[in-house]
Amino acid sequence: MTTPDPSFLTSSSTSFFTAPDGQRLAYREVGAGRPVVLLHGMSADAGMWSRTGIVGALVERGRRVIMPDFRGHGDSAKPQDAAGYPSDVLTSDALALVEHLKLDANDADGADGGAGGYDLGGYSLGARIAVRMLVRGATPGRVVIGGQGMREVNGTGGGAGAWLKRLFAGAAAGTWEPGSKEAQAVAAMRERGVDPVATLHVLDSIATSTEEQVAAIRVPALVVVGSEDERVVSARELVAVLPGSRLVEVPGDHGSAAVAPELTDAFVEFLSE
Repeated sequence: MTTPDPSFLTSSSTSFFTAPDGQRLAYREVGAGRPVVLLHGMSADAGMWSRTGIVGALVERGRRVIMPDFRGHGDSAKPQDAAGYPSDVLTSDALALVEHLKLDANDADGADGGAGGYDLGGYSLGARIAVRMLVRGATPGRVVIGGQGMREVNGTGGGAGAWLKRLFAGAAAGTWEPGSKEAQAVAAMRERGVDPVATLHVLDSIATSTEEQVAAIRVPALVVVGSEDERVVSARELVAVLPGSRLVEVPGDHGSAAVAPELTDAFVEFLSE
């Protein structure tokens, strides 16, 4: 069983690259070897991986771990205009990072020891973007889809996005009474550096994928979800559609499963096969 390793943030380096539309985007790297790209959840950043043992375990197994901050998050650009968030822009940014780092080129010389020049994993929003990358032609060797299911991928699941839209829209309109749980949630997110305007634009930019598009994916996939997550049925539906995939259910709901040791073990074991 792996243990959390929050020290990776001090041992990793922060770098930047320029997206196709000129926005400056951040990513962190630690370790050496076959690359693994990890995509964080909504209103988080690369630091979310510090609450798990995933990074440390992968580095111990000789892997190079790459963790971008999505546009509108962390140290990446947070444009305030909707024009900075065209449809599916997070996927475009992630694909641009793969190209920037020439991760697919690793496959050309056979040095990575497997199909695809890199592996891919995500949790919550990050998992949804990972699926979008595959739909748009990304070819990692393996992918882990954490805390998401078919309903989220095709846009019928509601979930955190609808809640955040309601929360921030209410804050902008002055709807929430001081001290209410909604006002406290907004204040807590702002303290963490969450930008409400950027977050709403991000939510509006997220694209959906059809069952037909998902069924055409041919990358080996692990779907991992908390047994108490409201998305668990949706995750089972995703496995039924996605060829070559398998499901692991771990203890916890959407939040607690993200830091469950069992989720870390599932991630690391699958990516190490």
